[in-house]
This record gives sequence, C-alpha cells and structure tokens, in this order.
Amino acid sequence: MDNYQIQTAQNVTINQNLANLGERCLAYFIDYLILVAYGILSYLLMSYSGIGFDYMWAYVAIIGLPVFLYHLLLETFNNGQSLGKMAANIKVVKLDGSAPRFSDFLIRWLLRIIDFSLTSGGLAIFCFLLNKKGQRLGDMAARTTVISERKRVSAQQLIYSNVPDTYEVKYPEVSLLDDKQMQEIGRIFKMAEKNRQDQVLEALSKKTAQIIGVTPSEDPISFLKQVIKDYQYFTQG
Repeated sequence: MDNYQIQTAQNVTINQNLANLGERCLAYFIDYLILVAYGILSYLLMSYSGIGFDYMWAYVAIIGLPVFLYHLLLETFNNGQSLGKMAANIKVVKLDGSAPRFSDFLIRWLLRIIDFSLTSGGLAIFCFLLNKKGQRLGDMAARTTVISERKRVSAQQLIYSNVPDTYEVKYPEVSLLDDKQMQEIGRIFKMAEKNRQDQVLEALSKKTAQIIGVTPSEDPISFLKQVIKDYQYFTQG
C-alpha cells in the first residue's frame, strides 16, 4: 500500500507514495499537542487578563472555535495540510491527484466525529488498514487520500545508477532479498561507510551473508557493494 497510481484527467499515470500509518499518527499527535498547548496558553492568558467565566462567549470565540475549526481551516487554506501534516510532510489530495475543494475538506472534517471523536481513532485505523488507498471513512466519503511528499529512494538508486548487461553476478542468492530489505542494507551501508564505522559494516556484512546463506570471500565493504550491485542487476529491468 506504499505506492498508489493516480490516473489524471489527461490520462497520465502518476505514482504517489501513500502516507503510512506511522506518518498519519505522527501528524495526528502533533496536531493534538498543538491544540492542547493553544487551549492551555489561551486560558492562562485570559485568566491573567481578568476574563472570568462570566464572559463565556470570549472563551468560546478565542479557544473553542479555533480548536473546533482547526483542521477544516488549515487543510482548506494550507494546501491540504494541518501543522501536524506539514511536520510529517504529508498532505490531503483527491484520488485523481488534484487539489480537494472546500466541500471535500468539509466532508472529511465532519466525519472526524465518527473517525476519531466517537471511536477514539479506532475506526480510522480500522478503515486505513483494510483500505488499499490509505483512506479513513472521511477520505472514502470525500474521495480523497493522504500522500507522503518525502522522496523515497529505491534500492536500485542507493549506490549504483546502472549495471551493464554483460555484468556477471557473483551472489545470485541476493534474489532472496526483497526491496525493503535491500533499501535498509543500502541505507546502513552508506551511513556506516561515510562515518567509517567498521564494526557496523562488519555486523551488516555478517547479517546479510546469513540472510542469503553465503560465505563472503571479500572484506565487509567489498562484499556489501557486491551484494547491492548483484541485486540491482536482477531488478533493474
């Protein structure tokens, strides 16, 4: 569910990275903390200014309405992003990749009552896990989804750009690895090599060899480079 193909009105296919559950939960909790902090700070300032509960309308106008309309207004006027979504680098879009209209944001916002308030977020998570388009109930009704704007590098792009057709594979066992495993190997390898972390490289080499069931004849760096290059040869085309 990490990748979603969008078919635009011009029949152009665009691949988008759906925001994962962790990113959406992060955005939710950041927004929650912001609203709590705003509510507490506003209350303290109003109390310090001598505004008591006799002026309930002031509490409603200054605290209640901004908190109540926070998600609707920010997502509408901030390109589909609340402050939490901005921090998590995710945004709301239509299923065809276009920008949602106010009516779409309104539908999502109204259904937050069911997705979050009445079910403590349980229904939102349940729908998300069962839906291949990364949608909660509000998204389904508004025909929207949430995408990640982070650039995700594929395993083939980690170290080498191209492997010639005449290349000879040394470790065909790399086919036992999946793309996610290879991305993690490449990420750790680049970081450890850059920082000259020999112990990390040795541990990574041993773990990789164990996973694919081989006995390396090279030093850890040469072995890991060979594994990554072999993997790309199998997956580049």
